Amino acid sequence: MRFACSLAPWFAICAVASAQTMPPITATPLLPPTAQQQFAPPSQPPQPAPQPPTAAAGPQQIQSTWVPQTVAQLEVLDKINAQNAVLAVKVGQEAQFASLNILVQACDTHPRDQAQDSAAFLTISDSHNDAPGFRGWMLANDPSLSMLQHPIYDVRVISCRS
Repeated sequence: MRFACSLAPWFAICAVASAQTMPPITATPLLPPTAQQQFAPPSQPPQPAPQPPTAAAGPQQIQSTWVPQTVAQLEVLDKINAQNAVLAVKVGQEAQFASLNILVQACDTHPRDQAQDSAAFLTISDSHNDAPGFRGWMLANDPSLSMLQHPIYDVRVISCRS
C-alpha cells in the first residue's frame, strides 16, 4: 500500500493507492425508445462463469436495469382551476387533458429487487401556439429533474404497469 500526499496553501490532500481496484459501477442509460435501438451496446465476448465471492472481495457490482411496461399512470394538474386528473395511457398512444396532448413513447420500471422507480418518455404539446412543450424522460421519484415548465399545467409520472 502506498500513500501520496500533496500540500495546498490551506489544507493537505492524501490518497491511498491500493493494489486492489474497485469494479466499475455500470448503469443502463435512459435513452429515447428510438435511440435505444440505434445505440445498443456492442456485444461482448462470452465471459467465464463468475466465481463465488470471497471474504477479501470488494463490494458487488451494481447494475441498474429498467423493465419495459405497457401503461403509464400520469397525474395532470390545472393550476388555475385546481382540477387534477389521473390518466392511464398505453405506450404508443396519446391522451388529452384540456389543451395538452400527451404522447407516451416508453414507460419503464426498476425490477422488484431494486429501489422502486418509474420513468416515462413523454412528448407533451399544447394547442396554444405560444405555450411551451416537453419531450424527454420524467422520473416518478424525482419529478423536479425533468419536468414540463408550463404556466397553467403540471404533469407528473405516478407509475408504470403492465
